[in-house]
Parts: sequence; C-alpha cells; structure tokens
Amino acid sequence: MSATLYMVATPIGNMKDISDRTRSTLSSVDVVFAEDTRVAQSLLQKLDINTPVERYDHHSHDRQSPAVLAYLQGGKDVAYVSDAGTPGVEDPGGRLVEAVTRTLPDVAISPIPGPSAIMAALSVSGFPADKFVVMGFAPKKKGRQTFFDTLAQTEGTVVLYEATHRIQKTIEEIATRQPDRPMLIARELTKKFETLLRGTAQELAVRLSSENTKGEFIVVVS
Repeated sequence: MSATLYMVATPIGNMKDISDRTRSTLSSVDVVFAEDTRVAQSLLQKLDINTPVERYDHHSHDRQSPAVLAYLQGGKDVAYVSDAGTPGVEDPGGRLVEAVTRTLPDVAISPIPGPSAIMAALSVSGFPADKFVVMGFAPKKKGRQTFFDTLAQTEGTVVLYEATHRIQKTIEEIATRQPDRPMLIARELTKKFETLLRGTAQELAVRLSSENTKGEFIVVVS
C-alpha cells in the first residue's frame, strides 16, 4: 500500500504565503477532504487546481472516516485541509490522523507545513513561547466560567481564538479575574487590516470598546 495522507497547511489570509509544496500536493492528490468544502474549493480555484473536494468536519467525522479510509486502502493519496492554517487545532484533523493510524497503520502520513495563526501570533507577542497552552475558543455558555477560571490559574503563555461578536466579552472576562495580566490581541493576521493591540487585560477591555472589532482574533495571554 503506497497511499499517503497529507496534512496540508493553507494561508491564514494572505495567498502569498502559500508554498510550492502545498500547490503541488493539492494538485497531485486524488482527493482533498476539507473542514469546509466552500473554503477549500475557493482556494483551489485561486490556484487553478481541479482536485475533487469532499467534506470532513466535526459533524461528519463518523460518516466520512470510512470514505477517507477507503480511498487510502485503494492506494489513493488524500489531502486534508482546515479552513485556514495548519490542521490539528480547532478542527477534526487530529481525529482523522488517529483513525488512519489505528485502522491503516501502514499508510504514510505526511505534514505539509506552512502558515499557523497560533505561531504567527506568538512570534510577535514578545511573550515566552518555549512552553505555551492553546485553549482554543471559549465556550459560549456551558463551561464558560470554568474556562476563564482555568485560564486565570494557568501559568505561562496561553493562546485563545475568538470571534468578532465575542472578543469584547472574552477580554472582559479575563480582566475581571486578572486586570493586570499582559496580553496581545492580534486581529486579521497577514491580511490588509492586520492589527496588534498590546496592554493589560483591563487596558484592552477599555480600548476594545472604541476599536473596530470586526475580523478574526488570536489572543495571547502572558
């Protein structure tokens, strides 16, 4: 069996960040499985690549895992892409790799490295990055208070994702517990309106009330 599963990193906002290896991999595999087929198809169209795209997200994991395994068992090369960046965080990429290694241990799994919102934010944060914790998105309701209590008790650097409509409340939750904790808020990384906001949790909670909070956010807490 010579099939390979490729875990492919894609741009987080700037198409100039795509690598030649990413291009060649996406064009040479037999099928691309994607967290969102619309996002993946748009990317492939920009690259003038016609590889078929199928969905593989958190909701379709149980249903689509057999399809991925069938391709690989048939000797077909498969690529997986998340919505943006490097697969494995806040997407089902890790579950896919686990399913393949458990069921088809002889299948090769190869990373195609590239952009990562987490690493991009850490690189400009100025905070220690030899050890850090990625907590992902804060829960919307159930478990939300526990999430922020855990963050407050976590020593070292912590990285969060957050959405436009919740960034203000998230920073306020942190400020309530640790008003003086240093932070970086990175908005729209690698895009035209990339913005980096630095300060304490309390300072940034106040600042966000008058700032443009549209876009995608990475929060790095020292």
